[in-house]
Parts: sequence; structure tokens; C-alpha cells
Amino acid sequence: MSSPEFAIETTSLSKTFGKQAAVSELALAVPRGSVFGFLGPNGSGKTTTIRMLLGLSSATDGQIRVLGEQIPDAAARVLPRVGALVEGPAFYPFLSGRDNLRRFDTANRHAPSATRTARVDAALDRVGLGHAARKAAHAYSLGMKQRLGLANALLMPRDLLVLDEPTNGLDPQGTREVRSLIRSLASDGTTIFLSSHLLAEVEQVCTHVAVMSTGRLVAQGSLDELRAQGSERVVVHTPDVVGARGVLATLGLAPDTDRDDVVSAELPRGVPAEAVTAALVRGNVRVRGLAVEGASLEDRFVALTGEGFDVAE
Repeated sequence: MSSPEFAIETTSLSKTFGKQAAVSELALAVPRGSVFGFLGPNGSGKTTTIRMLLGLSSATDGQIRVLGEQIPDAAARVLPRVGALVEGPAFYPFLSGRDNLRRFDTANRHAPSATRTARVDAALDRVGLGHAARKAAHAYSLGMKQRLGLANALLMPRDLLVLDEPTNGLDPQGTREVRSLIRSLASDGTTIFLSSHLLAEVEQVCTHVAVMSTGRLVAQGSLDELRAQGSERVVVHTPDVVGARGVLATLGLAPDTDRDDVVSAELPRGVPAEAVTAALVRGNVRVRGLAVEGASLEDRFVALTGEGFDVAE
């Protein structure tokens, strides 16, 4: 039985290719109205999962519910309410951006022809391509093609948007515009399911996160919940880095060794920051500042998957 609270639910969802398990026993729960970040290293099963959610690939086992209905059984009824940008957009290269969207809209039997021109122009404006509407698609940059793909997903009102790397190829300004667009869509009540490898993108726009590793779900929850599961770090600004490292080591901490004026270490539960401050004072370490920081999303990702995370924009 599905819950009305969730836009996407999966139960024991699995996909195998021969003897290779791409996705195993996946149980996703994507709250309605959330911006849900779907994270994981390359090969962790993200794209395979997305293809199953959209009915593009059949599951080996398990169940999928999208907007409260079973997929693939109710796909014809549900998918018109779902916009998607998956594995990069493909367009007719010698048609203009506007004509590409008109052709895609014409192929959608649910799209009313009477409002086609207005909807196409509105979608182009919303992604910042109104000025390039008449330009041939082959002359678009990669970032412009990505935005044209977003415009295609927005031609009709959507309850759910599934976006696979939506800022791929965008310059910093374009990335900010897409982030703003995602926030705007979410504020209107649209659920956004966002697959990305960019940590900054996820931390700035997502409210909830799921982390995949080797085909399995290793964490899921709100962004704050995921961060809270990690350890805090004590960060000491001091000119006496050698002395500070020695003091932290006597407290059983493992200080870093790669900075000239800052020493930090994971702060185990039960060790208060006050104890660190007092020990530094007793050790005659000059302290310019001391702070306790919560675990970052990057810290949690590395702890959960054993792999690094691309933090570049």
C-alpha cells in the first residue's frame, strides 16, 4: 500500500544483468514537495534506478510506485505528470530550439495544440533561452542544450521532475540559474528527483538525500539528518600547530597534519569542546579561535561509500 506522503516509493527493487546485480533490494521513499538528491559514485546503480522509475527498463524484482501508482502497470496514466531529463538531451540538429520543442510537444498526445506556441515560449523563457529560440540546435553549446532539455521537461505542468545531472556543461551563471529554477519549481509544489555528482549543487538545493554504493542504498533522509549521523570536528586556529597537534593527540584525537595555521580533528562523542580548550591552555598553546563543526555531506559520503566526491562546480 503506497503512502500519499511520497512521490516515489520502491520496495525491494532489484535489477540484475546476467549474474551481475546493478541494484539490490532498494527501498526509496521520496517525500512529495521535496528536492531529493540521489547520490553515489559512478557504477553505484543511480542511472539504472532512474530508468526503472521511468519505465525505460524493467525491474528484475520488487515494486515501484510513482505518484501513488504502480510502475510500469500505470505508466501511461502516470508518466504524463512526470518530466524527465535523463542521460543528456537529444535534438534535431538543424531545427531551432523552438521548433525542436514544438515537434516534441506535437508528439505528446496529452499536449493541447491550442496552447502549444505559448507553452513553448514560456518554457524557453523559464530556462533563459528566449533569446536563442530561433538558433539551430547544432549551434547550441552543451550548457544551452542542457537547458533546452529542461525546457522540454517543462512544456506541460508536472507533479514530478526527474533530472539526471541537470547542470552538466553549464557555466557558473547557468548553474545558478538552474538552481534558482529548481527552487522555484519546488516552491510551486513540484517534487524534484535530482541525480548529481556535484556536492555544492546537492547541498545548496536539496532537502533530502539518498546515497547509493555498489547497487545498495546506504543512507536516506533529510540533509540535516544525514549530516547529524556524522562526527563533529574541532577546528583550532593557532600559530602553535605542533603544540596543538600534541595536545589533541594526548586527548585521544587524531589531528590533521597538512595545514600551517589550523589544526582539526574528529571530536568523538563524550569529548566536549571545553575539554579541548582547557587542554590547549594547560599546554601553553596560543589559540586564535576554536570552533566545532558538524559533519559535512562530503564527510558522510566518504564514510558511507569509501570514495571521494566531486566538489567542483
